[in-house]
Amino acid sequence: MSTLLANQPPLARTIAALTKADGITQTRLPGVSLLCLGRHQVRTPLLYEPSLTVIAQGRKVGYLGDREIHYNPGQYLVQTLPLPFECETHGSPEAPLLGISVKLDPALLSEMVMTMGDISAPTPSPMPMASVAMTAGMQDAVGRLAGTLRCETECSIMGAARIREVVFEALKGEQGPALRALVNGQGHYSRIVQVLSRLHVSFADEFTVEQLAQQASMSVSTFHQYFKQITRASPAQYLKRLRLIKAQQLLSQQGHNVNQAALKVGYRSAAQFSRDYKRYFGESPLQHRRQEQALQG
Repeated sequence: MSTLLANQPPLARTIAALTKADGITQTRLPGVSLLCLGRHQVRTPLLYEPSLTVIAQGRKVGYLGDREIHYNPGQYLVQTLPLPFECETHGSPEAPLLGISVKLDPALLSEMVMTMGDISAPTPSPMPMASVAMTAGMQDAVGRLAGTLRCETECSIMGAARIREVVFEALKGEQGPALRALVNGQGHYSRIVQVLSRLHVSFADEFTVEQLAQQASMSVSTFHQYFKQITRASPAQYLKRLRLIKAQQLLSQQGHNVNQAALKVGYRSAAQFSRDYKRYFGESPLQHRRQEQALQG
């Protein structure tokens, strides 16, 4: 074992041994992925799916509207909604960012919430994205989950139980009420969650604020207030950012050209799409596409 590996904390050492390159590594367990980045990544627009993310080494800073969310070793990120936000990553070749992410499965979450019953008082305004201090229970649960990933047989037999442990610890933690709000179907937060779910499925469609407010069973003014409180964006801003991130995924992962990506995400004008894209990402979609093609050889 190298001196560098030997000096790492146990969780970081386990993750480092399981990752071969920068990026996201999918593991033997569906929904569990490992993060590795050996460089500094400037503030970049991203879209995380609902998940729990534990940083073992390095640090990240998320920017959601006027909020800064710092998550470092000793903390974990609870992301209850798939929100477009911006993220800066601090890592280096000598000390790469290392982390583990567990996707939140709605069926598992619902089952566990029902089984656990009401163990915590609801908060007035659950946060869709927050950094939480690691408890001893969460530290142990994540360590066991990471250790399981080293052995295929152990993954097959114990993997699901290890994931349940991690989710259980999160439900007991500071952001437990936000996780519960995803499945209890009550309150303003849950109604906004339902609207966001619709937008993520049908992001290419046209919506009016009146239609979305009606779905949430709110007046337009009340809907606008709670939507912005939760997402830190207006409905129009949120939908635009969502479309642009989806378009970037089409350009990067599915080989669409600029016009195809624009149409696929709901833009009627490729020129307007290019302007919005450059304003959001700092480069035109054509530049991004050419960079992807160059990387692919």
